[in-house]
Amino acid sequence: MRVVRQMCGIKLPGEVACEELRDRLGLKDVVTVLQRNRLRWYGHVLRKDDSVWVKKCMHFVVEGVRPRGRPKRKEVVVGI
Repeated sequence: MRVVRQMCGIKLPGEVACEELRDRLGLKDVVTVLQRNRLRWYGHVLRKDDSVWVKKCMHFVVEGVRPRGRPKRKEVVVGI
């Protein structure tokens, strides 16, 4: 928002609300932009052929279970 305030010529952060500044410049908030980009990517993947690895990953099921707790500590041997 600092850059947006500089673009509008506002120096104090509390002078004007962030929403009003975005409206002045016609900008969307970050959450909306990210959601839109994710949906665009998801639609792109859905239109791909079923043999493509990206589409296969969407329906991939991992077999087995993960052990509970923290991973075991491994000894690191450093060669001289």
